[in-house]
Parts: sequence; C-alpha cells; structure tokens
Amino acid sequence: MRTFKALNNGRRQIRAFYLPGDIFGVETGEKHAFSAEAITDAKLVVIERKVVVALAARDNDVARQLWSLTSRELRHTQDHVLLLIQSAQERVAGFLLEMADRVPAGDEIELPMPRQDIADYLGLTIETVSRMMTHLEKGAAIALPTSRRVVLRNRSALNRINAESGVPLCLTTSK
Repeated sequence: MRTFKALNNGRRQIRAFYLPGDIFGVETGEKHAFSAEAITDAKLVVIERKVVVALAARDNDVARQLWSLTSRELRHTQDHVLLLIQSAQERVAGFLLEMADRVPAGDEIELPMPRQDIADYLGLTIETVSRMMTHLEKGAAIALPTSRRVVLRNRSALNRINAESGVPLCLTTSK
C-alpha cells in the first residue's frame, strides 16, 4: 500500500509505503489526511477506530501497542521531513536500506512500487532516482537484475552514503 496526498499543482507526495502485516490509517477525526492505494494485490482488515479505542480503554496491552504504533508513525514522519534535506544519493541509499530492513529476504529486495512512486516518496524526479540507482550500481553498492529487483552488494557503502547526512534512517513504518 502507499499513502499519499494529491497536491494542488497536480503532483503527489507519497507519505509511506506499507508492506504485508503493517498497520496504517490510525488517525483522529473523521477525515483522513492521506489517501491510500494498493500497489500490489492486497487484503485489508478494517477495524473501526471506536472499537480499538474502547478495547484500549479496557486492556493496557492494547493501549500500549496503540501508543507504540502512534509513536512509530510520528517518528517516521519526523524522519521523512529530515530526509528532504539530504542529497539525492543519500535519499536513494537510505530508501534502499529501509526497504531491505523491512523485508525478510535480507539483501535482495523486490520493490513492489514503480520508480515514480519512489521519486514521489523521496521528493525527487524519476530521472534522478534512475540516475542514482545507476550510480550506485556502477559503484558496486547494488546490483539491478531488473528494474524492481535490487541486490545490496555492499551494505556498508550504502550505510556510509546514508550516514553522510547525519539524518537517521527511517525504519519505523514496519510492525
């Protein structure tokens, strides 16, 4: 899933990507701040907010989990804002590390989203994302067997690139 906001100028800002098992859409109020779309086949479980709030009022463990989820979402939002001051190479390296840490396959990532989604998430153009991927591939940090499959060949090089900005890696949207 991707959550996004359509901007007045026709562009969109992708707020987050959600993978199987992730929880999203926990917001206050009747109107959601972001829209959500499936980027692959997906099954959703919808739970009414009032049911979760009532359960949390009775069960401390549920309240703690809800608080933890809310805290992770806030941290992700803060990290995403900081991401926008990074260089294009730092943004792409950080994104690849984030995705690799969220999937069980380790250093081989099957990206469920197209490059345009990645660009919209990182605040870059699709051309810049493609250039940065090619640059990372030529530098032997990654391999690109296909446009959506990425193999991290040198995770420490990606970590060094990401660390140059001093901005923490966003690893907070997963469970």
